[in-house]
Amino acid sequence: MPELAFEENDFKKFSRYVYDVAGINLHDGKKELLKARLAKILREREFSSFREYYSRVINDTSGYELTLLLNALSTNLTYFFREPQHFDFLEKEVFPEMARSRQSSKDKQLRLWSAGCSSGEEAYTMAMTAFEALGPSAEHQIEILATDLSTKVLAMARTGIYKQEKTNKIPPKLGRRYFQKGRNRWKGYFRVKKEIREKVKFERLNLIEEFQFDKPFDVIFCRNVMIYFDTPTRQMLVEKLYRTLAPGGYLFIGHSESLTGLRHNFKYIQPAIFKKV
Repeated sequence: MPELAFEENDFKKFSRYVYDVAGINLHDGKKELLKARLAKILREREFSSFREYYSRVINDTSGYELTLLLNALSTNLTYFFREPQHFDFLEKEVFPEMARSRQSSKDKQLRLWSAGCSSGEEAYTMAMTAFEALGPSAEHQIEILATDLSTKVLAMARTGIYKQEKTNKIPPKLGRRYFQKGRNRWKGYFRVKKEIREKVKFERLNLIEEFQFDKPFDVIFCRNVMIYFDTPTRQMLVEKLYRTLAPGGYLFIGHSESLTGLRHNFKYIQPAIFKKV
């Protein structure tokens, strides 16, 4: 199939549409990336032009085409215990503090949210960290919601099955404790054990749309998500995350991200960790 012309107008239409529906800022530097991802869709599905495909996407009322488009555009670089300082702080500071504060409370439940969970490594790491900090009580005390825009990565996350290279950062004792090693045709793969998988609920959620939960969260991980957004979208998201956190709750963002330049009421704790006071 000859290379299709990706005109400036094509780029502007697709980038505006993706920004409007998902908040993803595809600036001029992303033009070649967008062209490559879209060209793959065109080849696989035999569209004759970018214009034809754009028309299909915007006129599809089922949401199917939008989902496929966003799946294609999502970049999902993640692994277990990424940015390990966060999990050290969660285990040594956050969980003990919250367990103490709930000793006299009838509601001992701790609610965590992995926002932009990708293929699930972050959420499962949160669950393992909870078991290490709280022991057997974590089974009844912890609930974790993990959300992402991409249905493709959510389907992968629900299986709990990962290639060995995704598990290289896991401390050996935790690997033995919380993973099953694949054999025969599954050699080179590991699966998260059932007691960890059952603590995480995976759902699709678009962070720029309105969302509301029955109860606030005690901990929110929203790491390496805002790097895709422009300043107004980051401002809007930070305000929504603040409202979604319980008083005393913690927000974790990526070490490559910052709240500098945004209006917020979070208290800075340490790099990439903030508290709602």
